[in-house]
Amino acid sequence: MRQKPTVLSREIVASSRLFRVEAVQLRFSNGNERTYERLVGRGNGYGAVMIVAMLDAEHAVLVEEYCGGTDEYEVSLPKGLIEPGEDVLAAADRELKEEAGFGARQLEHLTELSLSPGYMSQKIQVVLASDLYEERLEGDEPEPMRVDKVNLRELSALAMHPQFTEGRALAALYLARDLLIQRGLLEL
Repeated sequence: MRQKPTVLSREIVASSRLFRVEAVQLRFSNGNERTYERLVGRGNGYGAVMIVAMLDAEHAVLVEEYCGGTDEYEVSLPKGLIEPGEDVLAAADRELKEEAGFGARQLEHLTELSLSPGYMSQKIQVVLASDLYEERLEGDEPEPMRVDKVNLRELSALAMHPQFTEGRALAALYLARDLLIQRGLLEL
């Protein structure tokens, strides 16, 4: 196993309501020193959750929302921050109710994904939700989200959709699809 670099210093060099930029001065095992800048969260450390919510054996819920990063309406999976004191599965159920109007009787943690580990510390927990029922909670979204669905047999076509650009969501859908196939619940 490789030895991690030695941290020589850390400094917050910029800050906003959502993010902090941290400069980390490192010394590698070969003596090279380098400063890395990375985005770090607000400091609460609770994380985020993304939900693959299955309407039936082959269809997953998608939502459409305005995304400030791309300045576009994007289609993706329901997701959001984990609140203080909330566990991953409770956060998944709450976010699903807020964003898509569904609760889930079955919730299963699948994995943890990062967006860009080279410069971001944030990770997201992926949860598979099934046995859905209609229930809506008031959320913090500025406008109602349009709810859609995708057939897990058509993920290649979804990846080409101009409004579907989030790599983490595509990875989560493929992971869920493969798991359902392994369990004999879905055939390609």
